[in-house]
Amino acid sequence: MEEAQMKEEFKTETNETQMEEKETEDTQLEEKDSYLQTEVAPALIALHPFDQSIAVTVGSELRIFNLVKNCAVSLADESKEMLHRDSIRALRFSDSGKLLVSAGDDKLVKIWGAESWQCLCTVNSEKRVSAVAISKDEQYVCFADKFGVVWIVDLVGLAENQPNPDKNAVAIFGHYCSIITSLEFSPDGRFIVSADRDFKIRVSVFPKYPLKGVHEIQSFCLGHSEFVSCLTFVHNSDFPQGFLVSGSGDSTVCMWDVTSGSLLCTSDVGREANLSEESHPAVTDLYATADGSLVAVAIQRQALEIPLSFDLLLSILQGILLLSCDLSAKRLSMLKVVPVPGETFIPTRLGTKLSGNLLWMVTGASNLPGTKESSFARIRAVSCFKKKSNDSDLEPRVLEDTEVPGGDQLLEKLQGSVSVESTVFSAAADALNAAMSSLLRKKQYSDEKRDFRKKTRNDKKFKQ
Repeated sequence: MEEAQMKEEFKTETNETQMEEKETEDTQLEEKDSYLQTEVAPALIALHPFDQSIAVTVGSELRIFNLVKNCAVSLADESKEMLHRDSIRALRFSDSGKLLVSAGDDKLVKIWGAESWQCLCTVNSEKRVSAVAISKDEQYVCFADKFGVVWIVDLVGLAENQPNPDKNAVAIFGHYCSIITSLEFSPDGRFIVSADRDFKIRVSVFPKYPLKGVHEIQSFCLGHSEFVSCLTFVHNSDFPQGFLVSGSGDSTVCMWDVTSGSLLCTSDVGREANLSEESHPAVTDLYATADGSLVAVAIQRQALEIPLSFDLLLSILQGILLLSCDLSAKRLSMLKVVPVPGETFIPTRLGTKLSGNLLWMVTGASNLPGTKESSFARIRAVSCFKKKSNDSDLEPRVLEDTEVPGGDQLLEKLQGSVSVESTVFSAAADALNAAMSSLLRKKQYSDEKRDFRKKTRNDKKFKQ
């Protein structure tokens, strides 16, 4: 009897343990499903280098406006994977403006001809795509996935108004399972620079035959204490190779010599904009003028409980920072804060053209929780985004909607709606802050939850 009773008690305890484990797994699955359903993607913007068109993405939508003909553009996609099925995370024109590349969470990289607006090629990625870059000679497209691998696609054979050839991507190097946040080619095309969420910037020599792999590391640019969010190069005729500029979650903008990897200058944008020491707004995007004299900086929205004056709070939360760049002195310095009056405008991406007369900004997001709008985008433009002989002569101004090139037609196409409630702007800013922290700041898991995530994650490539 005692042996039977002991067996029964052991069976009961085992069942209770299994039920508890099942409840824990169900709760974790619900959390995982909830995260996937509410994952927010920021709106993106890209400018044709010669002022011919402007592209904006919101979620899976790719919207193009022709600035020359002042009309919306219709995309032609005859590939098996028509358009994008999920959020677009990367968008870029080539230096000549002949190509536009879009890629994102649907594991598709689409290469568009920027004259016919036909999809020239669709490339399948094994993982979600986080960044893209186009080589200076436009012979290659590189893209990075969220497992830290950089892939390359050979563009030989691509041509307008011809059947889409099959193209396969080749892995050329990796960042050891760290999400790559940005890819850039150096102005002379010698290097490809990649940044990740583990604070690293890798400068790799781009070889003559890159399909065989990128094996030579020129340098590492190490100095950030948080994720590196964005990269750009500043250069001019006197400094053709230029210098690398990086933005980070540690609230700094750094200038680097990519050949040696040495840190030349650090600008603490939070401190220089007189934010409190407890505040460390992440730098979310950078854009430099063609002559390398100015760098526009977009920063993450600040928590409202930070004790700031109203005027400073208004300017920091609703605008961009301008840094003056002295290439000969290898120095970045705070120049101006450009506020966006009248609305809570937190830029999610910046863009300009070679002339540099206008700086374009977009704010917005898809999959917005807690609002009537599933997604939205808002476009603004800053005039006089070009440095003159004297810094005091620079008087940038945010244009009214009636002053934006393309006017209502452009705004209707790229925004979808000209009128957006102020609550949507605030909801988007909060959601984007949470999304960036979730994506780029590493999470700490217990051993049990880490094992569970390993068992339930899906790393396989699905074919439709």
